[in-house]
Amino acid sequence: MIILPLQLGGGATLLAIGFAILFFFIIIISFIRRYKRCPSDRILVVYGKVGSGNSAKCIHGGAAFVWPVIQNYEFLDLTPISIEVDLTNALSRQNIRVNVPSRFTIGISTEPGVMQNAAERLLGLGLPEVQELAKEIIFGQLRLVVASMDIEEINSDRDKFLSNISSSVESELKKVGLKLINVNITDIVDESGYIEALGKEAAAHAINAARKSVAEKNRDGAIGEANALQDERSQVAAANAKAVEGENLAKIDIANSESLRRQREAEAERTATASEKVQAAKALEESYSAEREAENARAERERSSQMADVVVPAEIDKQKVEIEAEAEAEMIRRKAKGEADAILFKAEAEAKGIFEVLTKQAEGLDKIVKAAGDDPKDAALLLIADKLPELVEKQAEAIKNIKIDKVTVWDSGAKTEDGKNSTANFISGMYKSVPPLQEMFNMAGMQLPEYLKGKDIPSTAEETQTDVPKTKPRDQKEE
Repeated sequence: MIILPLQLGGGATLLAIGFAILFFFIIIISFIRRYKRCPSDRILVVYGKVGSGNSAKCIHGGAAFVWPVIQNYEFLDLTPISIEVDLTNALSRQNIRVNVPSRFTIGISTEPGVMQNAAERLLGLGLPEVQELAKEIIFGQLRLVVASMDIEEINSDRDKFLSNISSSVESELKKVGLKLINVNITDIVDESGYIEALGKEAAAHAINAARKSVAEKNRDGAIGEANALQDERSQVAAANAKAVEGENLAKIDIANSESLRRQREAEAERTATASEKVQAAKALEESYSAEREAENARAERERSSQMADVVVPAEIDKQKVEIEAEAEAEMIRRKAKGEADAILFKAEAEAKGIFEVLTKQAEGLDKIVKAAGDDPKDAALLLIADKLPELVEKQAEAIKNIKIDKVTVWDSGAKTEDGKNSTANFISGMYKSVPPLQEMFNMAGMQLPEYLKGKDIPSTAEETQTDVPKTKPRDQKEE
């Protein structure tokens, strides 16, 4: 009763494991089947969601993994395609109609950009449809090439004609993903017979040239035969003359040989004598050269001695003077630098002192203004009040040295218009000679006490007489 449930549970587990393994193998096989290899004669085109902004991905000679659902693939065949193009009634540049039967061999290109064009324009088309498309392109371009050339160029310069066709046709085939492999022009004819006439003209030129060549060869043969007979006779006569000339030359050679022997002997004698004289001259020259070198060595020794006795001491003295001058200049420069540094230091100290004084004065003025309740007028009054003793002292200094030995007052007793007698006017004028202390205080915004304003100065003759002794009659003089 207990073993049976255990067996059932173990079987279910094994079954689940088996299904999982089977599912895993199915997925692996599916992925392996989606890995596509491209043979060398085909192009693998993967389309769908290929990324990189392209409509398809083209692979030649490789492999690629094609994702299921989001991608698919097809193959483009690279087998060459032969197309027969019989162009008729095509106008040349001379307005002559020609027939150009030809055969073109084309195929799908494997260049990266052109291969992409083939994937976009030829994928899904059959072989007949591709042939028809290529045939239309070739017909149009072939007519353009024929219209741009003369009949003579087309007939005589076939390389140029084929080159123009290849460049024109291939540039258009690349737009649909094809390339031109080969062009074969079988024959070119025209309805007017112009090309046939050109052929007959060329044949006639060839025949005439051949006939001319044969006549020239016959003429050359006859001339050659006559020249041969002439050469035979001239060569026999030349041979006889050469034989006589040879005998004479032999005699001349013998005489020349004898003369040359004598010349050589004389030359050898002359050479020997000259060699002896040259050797003697060389010996004298070497002797003179040795004496000259000895004299030069002696002169050099004398010059070196004079150099050591005169020039070297002078050079030493010169260097000594230069060194002393440089030392003196260095001392002057250092002294000037020291003085300049001292002046600079003094100026900096004075500037620093002035700065400190002005700073302290500014701080003091700030405190005075604050003590005056931030009233500039009251602050100015405080400053003037502080300087008042000094100002009074200056006022006293102004009149203290005035010496009055005598004061004589002549008073008649009569009063003036303002009610003052002569004595009062004299004292008032004397007081006015004092510096104007009242005006100075007024400019500073201050007021003098009433007793210093001059209001108590006697204005009547009676008050003057109480302060000053009465004067004597006019005819008397008091000292």
